[in-house]
Amino acid sequence: MHKVTEPGAPAAVLPRQAQDVPQAGLAMPPCGDCALVLATPQADALHDALLESRQRWRDLVQLSADLAFETDAHGRFVFLSPDSAFGWPNSLLLGQPAGLLLADTAGMTGFDPFSPTTRTRGRRAWLKRPDGSPICLVFAAAPILDSQGQIVGARGVGQDITEQDNHEGKLAATLRRSQVVGQILACMHKEVQATRMMKAALGSMVTAMGAEGCVVVDMLGDGVQASFLHQVGLPPAAVVHTGMSLLEATPDQPSHAMANDGCWTMACPAHTSATEQAALVLWRGMGDRAWDHDDLMLAASANSIIRIILQHEAMQRDMSQQARTDPLTGLLNRRAFIDETGRRIDRLHRENRPGTVLYVDLDGFKQLNDRCGHDVGDEALCMVADLLRDAVRPADLVARLGGDEFAIWMDGADDLTAAERAEHLTIAAPRLLRDLIGGHDIRLGMSIGLATKWPGTREALEETLQRADQAMYQAKRAGRGQWRAWRAETT
Repeated sequence: MHKVTEPGAPAAVLPRQAQDVPQAGLAMPPCGDCALVLATPQADALHDALLESRQRWRDLVQLSADLAFETDAHGRFVFLSPDSAFGWPNSLLLGQPAGLLLADTAGMTGFDPFSPTTRTRGRRAWLKRPDGSPICLVFAAAPILDSQGQIVGARGVGQDITEQDNHEGKLAATLRRSQVVGQILACMHKEVQATRMMKAALGSMVTAMGAEGCVVVDMLGDGVQASFLHQVGLPPAAVVHTGMSLLEATPDQPSHAMANDGCWTMACPAHTSATEQAALVLWRGMGDRAWDHDDLMLAASANSIIRIILQHEAMQRDMSQQARTDPLTGLLNRRAFIDETGRRIDRLHRENRPGTVLYVDLDGFKQLNDRCGHDVGDEALCMVADLLRDAVRPADLVARLGGDEFAIWMDGADDLTAAERAEHLTIAAPRLLRDLIGGHDIRLGMSIGLATKWPGTREALEETLQRADQAMYQAKRAGRGQWRAWRAETT
């Protein structure tokens, strides 16, 4: 042993280990009968150095991390930095279970930063502030082991990335919406018909959003009843009812709720014009997760495509309607009449039922045009069209073949039944048109020819029309304003 004597203090014995640090100014802990002898200037210097080192590490931790912690074997905080972590005072947290800081969403990540079993870096976890608002941190943490390798606590640091996480979440949501829209557009690109476009778009949307199905509904009246325009999957009744209720409550934006059967239901308005009230309804099973804000935003983005398809579908309907109808009267044109009547004849043939054509020609129409002008002539044609519509059943077909010639097809009617309609028309037409004549000496009326197609005959529709046309000319030769049923002798 060597003695180190501090001026003004009694001598003491230093342990032999201290001989290697004669200038340290601080003796090692006493051993046996050894006593600690402090040299004041050196001790002060070492004390200051230790404080400086501690402050340096404290500054480094606070500069590099928003939270530094240590827990004991029971998961309680024994150290925290800074003094107030995200609004939590250390005096409130020290000695408390670290799990108090975990947000409710933390369990979704499967990672508890305060109870690591291995050294880990770059793991995210959600904590909560005193007001309950969540905060996201990325952690580096490690367990504390005793001499037997047992975990007796944990140490770690965390960096606040809430703003970055929110930004990344928005970017991810935007990217997801872009991908879904791109996928829907890619599927649409393969189709030409609007109906097939819609089927492809809805199928892609259901897959991308993890839905069980979706329907495009045409809302009627007060919005409580609806008919399906398109669908992928069969929606439960509770889903439809909930969807209609959502649309009635929030008619201008997407909304969601749980249906009575437990299905998660979302409704998105898809109005294409002031007169067309359409909407998209999606649903998930009760075992799936609920719709969230990102789902609503995604549905709104995809719904813009649904509206485009609905508009395209409406345009195709208009174009088809224009191609099949007479622009002046709104009746079927010759081509549409022949196509539709041909389908009717096939069905009547299977049912062993007849059908009859009425071939209608206006009497005095050329004189009306010449003396009163084409505007009056057009008015006469429109009045005749309305008369023909009103004279037959809704299931019968009425067409303008061209000029002042019209045709009617009566399903299941023989020549006797059709003759009753023809008689009514030849009487009603002059009465209807007399006001158009003015002071002119014009005899307006109708000449009508009838031809029945009986089941089992192989006659083509054009031949039936030709027979009716021949019967109509027979009526004209007989004095006009009459009807004739085709008979062999009329030829």
